[in-house]
Amino acid sequence: MSIRARLLWLVAMSMILPGLLLGLRSFHERGVQVDAATARIVNASSEVARDLEARILATGQLLYGLARARDLQSESREGCSAFLARVREQYPQYTGILTTDRDGRLACDSLQSGREQDFADRSYFQRAQTTEDGLVLDAAFGRMSGSAVLQIVRPVRDRAGDLEAVILAGLDLERLVGEDLRLLVPGMEILLLDQQGTVLVWQPNPARATRIGQSILGAPLGRFALSAGAGDTVALREEDGGTSIWASGTAPHVAESGLRVLVGQNRRDLLAPADRRLREDLVILAILSLLLGTAVWVIGEVMIRRNVARIAAMATRLGQGDLSARIPAPHPKGELGGLMAVLNRSADSLEQQRESIIELNRKLLRAQRMEAVGQLTGGLAHDFNNLLTVILGSAELLAERLEHDPDLLHLAEATRMAAERGGELTRSLLAFARRQPLEPRATDLSAEIGRIEPLLRRTLGAYVECRFELPPGLPPALVDPSQLEAALLNLTLNARDAMPYGGLLTVEVAESELDAAYAARNDEVVPGEYLVIAVTDTGQGMAPEVIAQAFEPFFTTKEFGRGSGLGLSMVYGFVKQSQGHVKIYSELGQGTTVKLYLPRAVDPGATRTPARPTATRIGGGTESVLVVEDDDMVRAHVAGELTLLGYTVLSARDGREAMEILRGEAPIDVLFTDVVMPGGMSGPQLAVSALLLRPGLRVLYTSGYTENAVVHHGRLDPGVVLLSKPYRRQELAEKLRLVLRTEE
Repeated sequence: MSIRARLLWLVAMSMILPGLLLGLRSFHERGVQVDAATARIVNASSEVARDLEARILATGQLLYGLARARDLQSESREGCSAFLARVREQYPQYTGILTTDRDGRLACDSLQSGREQDFADRSYFQRAQTTEDGLVLDAAFGRMSGSAVLQIVRPVRDRAGDLEAVILAGLDLERLVGEDLRLLVPGMEILLLDQQGTVLVWQPNPARATRIGQSILGAPLGRFALSAGAGDTVALREEDGGTSIWASGTAPHVAESGLRVLVGQNRRDLLAPADRRLREDLVILAILSLLLGTAVWVIGEVMIRRNVARIAAMATRLGQGDLSARIPAPHPKGELGGLMAVLNRSADSLEQQRESIIELNRKLLRAQRMEAVGQLTGGLAHDFNNLLTVILGSAELLAERLEHDPDLLHLAEATRMAAERGGELTRSLLAFARRQPLEPRATDLSAEIGRIEPLLRRTLGAYVECRFELPPGLPPALVDPSQLEAALLNLTLNARDAMPYGGLLTVEVAESELDAAYAARNDEVVPGEYLVIAVTDTGQGMAPEVIAQAFEPFFTTKEFGRGSGLGLSMVYGFVKQSQGHVKIYSELGQGTTVKLYLPRAVDPGATRTPARPTATRIGGGTESVLVVEDDDMVRAHVAGELTLLGYTVLSARDGREAMEILRGEAPIDVLFTDVVMPGGMSGPQLAVSALLLRPGLRVLYTSGYTENAVVHHGRLDPGVVLLSKPYRRQELAEKLRLVLRTEE
């Protein structure tokens, strides 16, 4: 991070505290706004209820006066209705005014309808019959007007107290809320419900109009309205995700009428002032931060950046390897000037030591890389190969049992092939690290390559022409034939990939001698006589920088997913472990030649003649085998495999348990032991102790990684038979029969 960036970061950090204070103030203001708004809503609901109460009382006074009006007592219905019509014109808040006789039949009405209508079935008329004096109130939808009204009824009685008539005025609730009450509560909603939870009026939100006449008793707001007392509040979530605060108000006559009065407001609206204030404060804070940041940027540019840029330029040149870089005078005073002087002195020292350091680093890095890969591979190989042994054997067993199910058989075969590829990967890493167990022997290279020639041709495919120059009579090479086959197969695969459109591959075998001058120019080369195998292709060739890294593990020029980068590194490790030498000759567009120099065998009489592959499968036996394996899964798997082969199996977790079995009376023909085991006794140590107890006991070792227990200088100790993990059942059977035959 640059100095200017650090300064700007400090500016940003300094703005955090004001930002937090703004946030806290906003949070506080929002709480205050909510409390104040809740108080306003409660007050508004009380105001609405009191206003309704006043209008009910005023209507009662009006009805009292009308009951004594001489025009109302007119015997003419038309005259009475005309009188009521004139009264309603003076009081438009009523939907209508009417009178009935003592039996509930319509006498006259302000609408001058002239209809015959019976109100005897109305609850308010029935209550008026029993009311001595006062008002009867009923909130409902008017029968004649069809709108939400508050029916205010007053009985008219003679001096004897008998009911003479009933006078009724319908207070228009919708008009009252829309024109008058809403002025009391600007910006708020007013909701009037009857005692059954039916919506009578809900203004001013137009979206609420669809709820008029519907019951909301099942909704939270409806339940609150019917259960709340005066001044009670509730916050409810709306269908659109917002929240509204509602308050309940009431008064004596309002409660008597069955009306439920609610006043509410959306929380978003009541918090709008606080949110607006927060946005304004944030804009001011952003402007201040911008101004302060600009000032810091200018100061950093003028006073600091130029000198830092000089230091950075020199550091960049030093990082690029230019040790001649210096910071010219003048140097500023203070820390920056001192840093410039230190850098100049460091460059002087580095320039003097560069050549020696480069050479030392080259050797050290190579040794460290080999050691690191060896440690990594050795650490993983033992446990990884144990797992692969179980996977490979289980997949093989599944394949045998699923021969009649092609789909599952395919999955089992795929699992087996994946396990084998995992084993090949481990062996490749061990080969590069020169830690694989080799079994070198005097080998006729021409005959050995001739044996695997069909495999190499199949690997190349039909578009590549093959030519093999394998002269007979050459001296034998001291090499492990199986590892040689793997190395040649890797070279063939690389050659095929280098010739995607076809070409010529030539494999030649010849004698060669490397002298002291050649050995001095190449690392780890011992002068002497060698057998050389040259693999030449006519492909794309390699650039010098690619050749320099070709033997590095995981280095590849192939597309992602087409190569692991271990092929040539495995070849390199195998040849070096065989005390040989490998060299690449290549030019872009001219093809590539890889030469493997393998040491001559000291005892040519022990030349190995390559055996032709046969289809004969070696079966099991009836002997008794003691399996010593510390891994529970591997031990159980091997015991199962040996049982399938017909052997009698005894198992032990480690050397101590194995010795207890060996001291017993159970017959044991073969000791099949892991090389590396916990408990202080390795496989070879166990074998020595076992042979003291039971002379003539056959011993077969197995391991995923031997850690020099039975392998020294890259070669198996004499007389040791090793079965490397992972292995298949057939390989296990072959090694057991080999051990039993060898000791016969």
